[in-house]
Amino acid sequence: MDAPVTVAVVGGGQLARMMAPAASELGVGLRILVEDPASSAAQVVSDAPVGAASDDAAIRDLIAPGDGRPAATVLTFEHEHVPNALLTDLISHGTPVHPGPHALVQAQDKIVMRRRLTELGLPCPRWAALPEEPGAGRAALAEFLDEVGGEAVVKTSRGGYDGKGVRVVSSPDAVADWFEGVAAGGPPLLVEEKVPFVRELAALVARRPSGEVRTWPVVESIQRDGVCSEVVAPAPDLAPEADARSREIAVAVAEGLDVTGVLAVELFETRDADGTVRVLVNELAMRPHNSGHWTIDGAVTSQFEQHLRAVLDLPLGDTAARAPWTVMANVLGSGLDALTDALPEVLARFPEARVNLYGKGIRPGRKLGHVNVSGADLAEVRRRAVEAAALLRGQATTTESTEHA
Repeated sequence: MDAPVTVAVVGGGQLARMMAPAASELGVGLRILVEDPASSAAQVVSDAPVGAASDDAAIRDLIAPGDGRPAATVLTFEHEHVPNALLTDLISHGTPVHPGPHALVQAQDKIVMRRRLTELGLPCPRWAALPEEPGAGRAALAEFLDEVGGEAVVKTSRGGYDGKGVRVVSSPDAVADWFEGVAAGGPPLLVEEKVPFVRELAALVARRPSGEVRTWPVVESIQRDGVCSEVVAPAPDLAPEADARSREIAVAVAEGLDVTGVLAVELFETRDADGTVRVLVNELAMRPHNSGHWTIDGAVTSQFEQHLRAVLDLPLGDTAARAPWTVMANVLGSGLDALTDALPEVLARFPEARVNLYGKGIRPGRKLGHVNVSGADLAEVRRRAVEAAALLRGQATTTESTEHA
């Protein structure tokens, strides 16, 4: 690569922000299309033009040379909400796009994703696409509910995340407004069985265009109100065969959908009556993901460095864990005026904690930052990560120890 290497990123949130340290270390330029000049990524990246992900001209300007800057080497994303027709056109005119639109659509549309995973023979919950005509949709949902025991999960096929666009229902009446929305041109609906899972797992994988693939240890993802609250790496007491199967599924998804970059495969762990452990694919994210933030401090190669390596088709890094355990605790909302007000106490009480704040305005439940703690004693590591995050939320904690985990 003789010309200056520049990775263009669509989306100016915390995921793009956390690519910046890795890009700097690799000597790679980062150019980010941000939604607002005060966005999370714009605070740390100087080359951050403002524009919408749906704006054709803004994305074309993002990758174009000008004002002494080189053309982008590759285009990638921190979210999936981009127009696929534009991406296809960019590829036809010589701009590498990773992941490509043919893969990205699987993360944009849950019905497309379920169909493709089913074609690949990968384990999914029982599911069905609901007819778009409201009467037929209600009838199909009622029939599905009868088949699965009276309760199911209805999802909007596009636009849902972090618990949004998802409802647990026992009657078609529970989504009557969504059927009206579909009739008015909104996204179609799908229904899935409500899986009696033991816990949620995530398998993170990176794949470069030339085909090299690497996986990280499978983690446990702990959700509260539909949003990831904690991640434990590796997943405690995960049977070796379940760990291997989860990684196999992640690789099969990456290869079967031709994903390039980092891919997060969210999984349900279930147990049969005889104790057999199984995993089912829940959701996909074709970008760095909340379940991989632990890798910044807990793995040899972070998901953010790996994503840059992958989209540039560079050799991938080692994904081994640096410590027996790493726990990531999200900071979801805060009662403080500024999260930095808590730093003196957090850093004094938990000097081993790695605090990552995103520079975002405080709103209830918003992802404002995270804390990583690594060590040999899982219970102590988790306690310290959770308590450090609680202090950043403005909440009192139960211990005053300043000892290291």
